[in-house]
Amino acid sequence: MFAKEANIVLKKILLIFLIILLTFLFFFVFTSFSQEIKEEGEGHLSIYFREEKVGYEEYAWQSDEMGYILEVSGRMTKPVVLEIDKLKLRLDKSFIPQEFYFKGSVGGMKQEITSSISEGDVKNIIQVSGQESEAKVKIKRDAFLLPNAIFSPYIVLTKRFRCSLQEKVELSAYIIPQLEVPFTLEPKEDSPCLLIMHMSGIEIEIETDEEGNLHSLLIPSQRLKVVQESSP
Repeated sequence: MFAKEANIVLKKILLIFLIILLTFLFFFVFTSFSQEIKEEGEGHLSIYFREEKVGYEEYAWQSDEMGYILEVSGRMTKPVVLEIDKLKLRLDKSFIPQEFYFKGSVGGMKQEITSSISEGDVKNIIQVSGQESEAKVKIKRDAFLLPNAIFSPYIVLTKRFRCSLQEKVELSAYIIPQLEVPFTLEPKEDSPCLLIMHMSGIEIEIETDEEGNLHSLLIPSQRLKVVQESSP
C-alpha cells in the first residue's frame, strides 16, 4: 500500500515538474521570438557639403511580423533644397521593397509620392503642386529603393550586408520614381565593415558595423559626407 501511494506521489511530482519545464520552455521560446521580430533603432544623420553642415535626417528602423519599416524626416539646403516631411519604406523579411511614401518638397516644389511594389511591378502615384499623375514601371524584384538626395534608405543596404560581404556583387537601385540603375558593392580590402559602392560612375563609401547600422556615407566626387551623430 505504502509503495503504491509513494508511486502516485512520485507521478504527481513528475507531472508538476513537467508542467513547470514546459512553461519555462514556452516562455523562453516566446521571449526569443519576440526579441527576434522587434529590432528597433533610431538615428540622426548630419549632412555636410564642402565641409559645411547643410542638413540632417532623423530615422527610425523597426521590424515586425511582416518585415521591416524605415521612417525618415529631415531637411537639406545644399546642394539641393529638400524638405522631408515624411518618408516611409516597407520591406519584407528578405529586404524586398513593398511600399514607399514620400511627402515633402524638392527645390521648393511640394511633392507627394505613393508607391506600391509587387514582384518588381511598381505603381507610382505622384502629386506635384496639386497635379496628380500615375506611372507604372518594371524593376528588378530585389532592387534597392534609393530616392535621390536622401541618405537614410542606404540603411537597407547596411542592414542586409552588415560586415559579411566577401566579394563584389552586382545589384540594382531604383532611384524612385525616376529610373533604375545598376551598381556594384564590395568590401574594402582588410575592412569588411567599409562597403564601396560604384553607381553611374560615382564612388560611395559606406561604413557599417556587425549590426548593420549606418555610421557614415562619403561621396568624394560630390564633396558630400553623411555621418551618424547624436541628436542636437
